[in-house]
Amino acid sequence: MKYVPNTITIIRILVTPVLLVFLMTDTLWGYAWALGLFILASISDYLDGKLARSFEVHSRLGQFLDPFADKVLVLGTFVALAVLIPETAPWWGVALIGLRDLMVTSLRAWAEANGRSIRTLGVAKAKTTVQLVFLIGILIVMTASKMEGRIGAVGRDILESPFPFYIFFFVVLFTLATGAVYFFRMEHQPHARQNG
Repeated sequence: MKYVPNTITIIRILVTPVLLVFLMTDTLWGYAWALGLFILASISDYLDGKLARSFEVHSRLGQFLDPFADKVLVLGTFVALAVLIPETAPWWGVALIGLRDLMVTSLRAWAEANGRSIRTLGVAKAKTTVQLVFLIGILIVMTASKMEGRIGAVGRDILESPFPFYIFFFVVLFTLATGAVYFFRMEHQPHARQNG
């Protein structure tokens, strides 16, 4: 059972390109499949962590793969949104989200090179949750917008309103704030081992 959490994580990585292909079809069924796969991938993110804790399986590979899988899933979907609905998820916002992840990853690498460890903080887990909730919500709206009748009209009205962009802007700000926490902790605890 010790290989199950990492196997689930790897499957999540492999599913992401399929999800993105469905999303880029810009069709009702493509959106619906992308939404379904994204929800399953999001559930697997919770599941692999729970299984790792339940079986007390902790490995350096798992510590690397899990956040990497999250970044592939989340950033890949954000990039697709920047292509499909740039008025809601503009490129500059997606770039800032990617830059935050790059900087935190670089900080982790620097810490490891200096014999220290930076564990995932609660705010970072909250950041992932906020991003996943936003992406699931916007994928639901995008799927609805391709439907006929009242549901389709409501979905299109939401997408054409500024409301989704406001939420996206909040997600970007929250993401950047959680990244700043890592650097703040590092600066004020230069000689301490970083714990979650």
